Amino acid sequence: MADTMQFDLVSPERSLASLQVNAVQIPGAEGDMTAMPMHAPTITTLRPGVLRVESSQGTSEFVVTGGFAEISAEALSVLAEKAIPMDEMTRAHLDELIEEARQTYKTAKEDDQPHGLVEDAAKLLADMEALGTHMSL
Repeated sequence: MADTMQFDLVSPERSLASLQVNAVQIPGAEGDMTAMPMHAPTITTLRPGVLRVESSQGTSEFVVTGGFAEISAEALSVLAEKAIPMDEMTRAHLDELIEEARQTYKTAKEDDQPHGLVEDAAKLLADMEALGTHMSL
């Protein structure tokens, strides 16, 4: 059984990680999950949260705002809408992300979007605010 798997994290701005890992905790839209070598093939959407990567170099964390994760037995690819290494995250970054979520929610309500889209925007806003509490920012 393999001890590691290939992990790649990319966002539209940049590639943030490409390394061999032991495990990755993923903030999935349907609940948190941990991907490890020999994981069953899975594709999941991400909710705003902290993606935690465990490798031989130690643990690293990234704040993600959403996106997708594709898991196979040998690899995990995360395509994040936005991703910021935790050590680069500031209160100003978080405030900007929360304000973007507020604007999305406001626009969805004002434009008479279908009820599901308004609920999704409200959930995004709640998740972003909860992320700040989780991170103690």
